[in-house]
Amino acid sequence: MITVDLSDEERQTLVYLLESCISDLKAEIRETDRAEYKDMLKHRKDVLHKLWLALQPSPNLAESG
Repeated sequence: MITVDLSDEERQTLVYLLESCISDLKAEIRETDRAEYKDMLKHRKDVLHKLWLALQPSPNLAESG
């Protein structure tokens, strides 16, 4: 596992970028007819969503703050 130290601004920027990319991928998946390409896009979207989840504030940190 890799640990990356980010400021809140950096984390928020990454979250915004991931949300934008995920949204763009959803549109591209809908418009794509080729099955192999669509599968690759879905996999990429799943990976980006996992990264997005990892960047969400931990409920434990919010309670201790």
